[in-house]
Amino acid sequence: MRRTVVTATPSRSMAVQGQRGDVLLVPQVQLSLWGVLAVNVGRLLLRLGGAALRHPLVALALLTAAVLWACAGWEWVLLALGIVALLLTAWWLVRPVSFSRWVAGPARSSWWGWWRYRRHWQPVMVTAGLSLDYDGHEYLPRLRKVECRPCVDSLLVQLLAGQSPADYEGRAEALAHTLAESSCRVRVQRPGWIWLDVTHTDPLCASVPALAVPEVPDLLALPLGVAEDGSPWCLRLLGSHVLVGGATNAGKSSVLWSLIRSLCSGIRAGLVQVWAVDPKGGMELTFGTALFSRFAYRTSDDMLLLLEDAVALMRDRQERLLGLTRLHKPSAGDPLVVLVVDELAALTAYSDRETRKKSAELLQLLLSQGRAVGVIVVAALQDPGKDVLPFRDLFPTRIALRVTEDVQVDMVLGRGARERGAACDQIPESLPGVGFVLVEGRREPVRVRAAHVTDEDLLAMVRDYSPTSRLGFVKEES
Repeated sequence: MRRTVVTATPSRSMAVQGQRGDVLLVPQVQLSLWGVLAVNVGRLLLRLGGAALRHPLVALALLTAAVLWACAGWEWVLLALGIVALLLTAWWLVRPVSFSRWVAGPARSSWWGWWRYRRHWQPVMVTAGLSLDYDGHEYLPRLRKVECRPCVDSLLVQLLAGQSPADYEGRAEALAHTLAESSCRVRVQRPGWIWLDVTHTDPLCASVPALAVPEVPDLLALPLGVAEDGSPWCLRLLGSHVLVGGATNAGKSSVLWSLIRSLCSGIRAGLVQVWAVDPKGGMELTFGTALFSRFAYRTSDDMLLLLEDAVALMRDRQERLLGLTRLHKPSAGDPLVVLVVDELAALTAYSDRETRKKSAELLQLLLSQGRAVGVIVVAALQDPGKDVLPFRDLFPTRIALRVTEDVQVDMVLGRGARERGAACDQIPESLPGVGFVLVEGRREPVRVRAAHVTDEDLLAMVRDYSPTSRLGFVKEES
């Protein structure tokens, strides 16, 4: 059988979107003056129609004003504008939140999006190397939407064919400097569409005071601090283990104490038990002794015993919950157990061989099987090396604070995290508690700052939220 091979020739009109096999040769057409005017009028009408579809309320308002002017005169148009202004003012005074959401916010985003981004879009894309030249024509990624918020502007961009989010991640720093903003990060919406989150005001420069203790802890969203866009930073604890990595004085204690603080009402009610291990001689966690159901810090044997008891509790719950549920629901009789380890490397790397082996075995059992039965591990460490923590991937939620080397970012958050914007090695020492969070199911790290819990806050926590009775295991004597 003979095969006929047709060579594909690129078409200029389809240069970005694809190719077609043949090129249609069209003779040049000489248009008259009226023909040129007709073509341009058609283009203008198409653009006006597209603008009306994108902004239907504005188009309806302009059409109504024109009809009213033609039918009743300009006096009625002014009267209608005055009535609308009074209604909007009343809305703003009575319902400022909804007014900001439905009126002020979209209006501000439209104006600022045009003034700050759309009118400069072409030179920004060209100088950043994100445009495409083909056959003498320039193609630009389309800026589809701009959302302006108090701290971050989000730009929805439709990628060109052949581009990927990695192209923009590699140019994120250049984009930030070109736009004269502090940072720019890439967030994938769907294939071919990304968000560029441009930070213009950093809410993380100022220290965050200790947050109020929630009356009922939401284990799916525990408040720990503030995110880069100014919104509360909430952490999911139920069904997840948490790893906190950072250099000395990076703010690991702020994360741990903010987490414990958000659980205080649950501790007092008996819905949550905190089992604490402090291999640094108790210097960090002793303040909260009265809040802990178990606390081990003196010797490695005490710490291993606590880990063994945690594994035994996990086994017991597995037998009781087998076939009944896939995720433990905390109750006063069967509380959520949160195992807090302040310096994990002291058990897995800096102790004797037998302790290292035993602690690694117990921790891996808890990390691989404890989530479903309500035994959660929250661990902090300074050295994120692979030899120090070989089972890093068992932590679904990871928090990286300031580190000393760029390679340590990927050691904590996973491969490629720094390329996606988690520049933890560039966090200054003057910003303790600032870091990046990587949660399960999300590709991009989120920049956050944990609240600072002072010694006075700790004393108040112990005074107000220490439970009057203990359930389950008895706390070890300190």
